[in-house]
Amino acid sequence: MPLALTVLGTASPHPRPGRPCSGHLLRGGGAEVWVDAGPGSFAELQRHTDPARLSAIWISHLHADHSADLLSAVYGLAYGGLTPPSPIPVYAPGDCALRLAGFFGRPDAGFLSGILDFRTLHDGHTARHGDLLLTSRAVKHDIEAYGLRAETEGRVLAYSGDSGPCEALGQLAADADLFLCEADIDAHHEGEQVHLTPEDAGATARAATVSRLLVTHVGPTLTEESATKRAAAAFGGRTATAREGETTTV
Repeated sequence: MPLALTVLGTASPHPRPGRPCSGHLLRGGGAEVWVDAGPGSFAELQRHTDPARLSAIWISHLHADHSADLLSAVYGLAYGGLTPPSPIPVYAPGDCALRLAGFFGRPDAGFLSGILDFRTLHDGHTARHGDLLLTSRAVKHDIEAYGLRAETEGRVLAYSGDSGPCEALGQLAADADLFLCEADIDAHHEGEQVHLTPEDAGATARAATVSRLLVTHVGPTLTEESATKRAAAAFGGRTATAREGETTTV
């Protein structure tokens, strides 16, 4: 199976009509991975696969626009007839299980052990599902956050998650065939660099010598068209806008 990315949602910081928050379906090497679970993305996931078939779930960080639909997934997997044959590994920052448990008024997530297997991310964390290798790197944000590098059969996809400019992001994207990168903000506020401008996204792609740049997570101070145009100018290479429902072969 070639490495392929299906966009489920791109919105920041809240879902909009026809545009869920961050979510992606990554398929390759015999695996299917739900990458980020922004509000609305679980419904879109079901357009493209049976959630019970997922090899893993990977969550970049615990802001709601990247993780809140894990709650929808719990209801679907536990009570909605989508029960997986074995617990699905969930790679996420350490507090993820506790936050879900808190919604149900439980002290821990043990009651979810039949459907989800929580595994804590750290910088340099690796996981393999089939022939798909997932590597996580800590990136710069205002909470614990990770970017993802996915590799199979010599093809590489890199995903920024939410990140400000940082060395780890460039290392993550090095020589990637496709770089899925946020361009959330129009400009940095003084003393704060926790997201990327379109120019940051393009410059990171250029320095990392990626083959293609896919712009996502464009915030309310920008339009997707303007963000992509600005990122393309800074990158100087093939650049496109991530759009819901579209699949890109890496």
